[in-house]
Amino acid sequence: MRLISIAAGVSVAVLALTGCTGGESPGGADSSTFTMGLSADPGNLDPQASAASGLLQATLLAYDSLLSIDSSGTISSQLATDWSLDGATVNLTLGENITCSDGAPFTAEDAAANLAWVGNPENQSPMLGVFLPAGAVATAVSETELTIELGAPSPFVLNGLAMLPMVCGNAIDDRSVLAAETHGTGPFVLTEAAQGDQYVYELRDDYEWGPGGLSSATDGLPEKVVIRVVSNETTAANLLLSGELNAAAIIGSDSGRLDAAGLFRSETPVIAGQMWFNHSADRLMGDESLRLALTHSLDLEQIEKVTTSDKGEPGTTFAVSDPVACVGDSVSGALPEFDVDAAAALLDDAGWKAGADGVRTKNGEPLTVTFIQDASMGAGGAAAAELAVQAWTALGVQVTSRVQEETVMIETVFGTGDWDVAWLPLNISSPDQLVPFASGPAPADGGSNFAQVDNADYIAGVEGAANLPGADGCDEWLDAESTLVRDANIIPFANQLGLTYGSGAEFTTNGQIVPLSIRMASE
Repeated sequence: MRLISIAAGVSVAVLALTGCTGGESPGGADSSTFTMGLSADPGNLDPQASAASGLLQATLLAYDSLLSIDSSGTISSQLATDWSLDGATVNLTLGENITCSDGAPFTAEDAAANLAWVGNPENQSPMLGVFLPAGAVATAVSETELTIELGAPSPFVLNGLAMLPMVCGNAIDDRSVLAAETHGTGPFVLTEAAQGDQYVYELRDDYEWGPGGLSSATDGLPEKVVIRVVSNETTAANLLLSGELNAAAIIGSDSGRLDAAGLFRSETPVIAGQMWFNHSADRLMGDESLRLALTHSLDLEQIEKVTTSDKGEPGTTFAVSDPVACVGDSVSGALPEFDVDAAAALLDDAGWKAGADGVRTKNGEPLTVTFIQDASMGAGGAAAAELAVQAWTALGVQVTSRVQEETVMIETVFGTGDWDVAWLPLNISSPDQLVPFASGPAPADGGSNFAQVDNADYIAGVEGAANLPGADGCDEWLDAESTLVRDANIIPFANQLGLTYGSGAEFTTNGQIVPLSIRMASE
């Protein structure tokens, strides 16, 4: 999921799994058109079938979740006005008079059907295990009352329900209609979809159930939201300065001139650099010695500075997006240190010997690596990737390097599997959201473990942490994460503030732009 997807303004990572709702921003009282730029097309608009960050942003416009959560981690109402967690049972009561965009009521039966669809592994929803615990069974008790029985301990289940979009009943079974239409209870409805170009959403006039009393009548909300696909960050910055865009994420050097121009900006902590290794049996990176060698050969401190244009810091944990459930450092103490000699020794011991041309071979086969990188990491990410390629080449590795747009990269890691190393930042807010990506079944088997990680120490650590309530288990969660870094399964190497700039409007960002926080400037 900038997960799966899941962050700030979609350009910092491919998978952003933090779509919070709620909150307000100051601003004017005029309604007009709010145009935001996204770096990649959201693709199929089914809100539960992908965790690409562009889709998550679009989803927030038209779909609500059962609960909401603010940047401090406080759970609040959304579709449900009352809720409780009693051991392994979640009880929810929906608000009255909630309707879908076609006027049909949204009922507890609809909510249960949503959870059943996401919870069915055959549907391969990337939200299973991330926002909805595996094995959870939902039952509608009445028109408005819903019960969820958890199949296993889930200390952050309410956080997940605050991020899981609900589809309306007429589209739960016939998913095909969701590819280019919206069928939700959210404040906006899709009226135009031109793939690769723009998506137009119009404000409903009957939306009354937003968090904290927000509704269609809230002053300053735009009457229309336009999503424009703008892949070039410099172009997006120019459009912000000209007023043709009201919002866009800018993470590179163009941010300086936007600050100089006095534009509004909203900040969100994000992972800017994270390295994954493909553990598949038919790829080389299942060998721990190779993963460690490639990691030892990189000066990650330098790579972090280049990636973030010296505006970030080294990686600390896997969950950095607000609201962060567990604060700490699971990375620095476990990170393989920069040691080129150690890297070379590991390859020698594994039988990869350097030839006269410097290229390492084993049984007559050269050591080759396919390295893919998220295009939305910008110029800094591209420059850092060049440093990595240089380091690996000097080590005797033949590297094929590819920069891929978000939708292509997701297809590569979840579909074709034609990769060995990926720079693919996954932004999450609680450590349990990492579990399906770092353990369990691969996508071909209905799971989200696209790198096919199999770390017994991590799995054991997660089992222990999950049995502790909420933040009481944070030390155990962080210890489990450390084993992933220690064994070079996944390496978070750069954090920074994701910056989303505004022109003619203000808003809040909690992973994405929060639609109900948008306030158009007064004329």
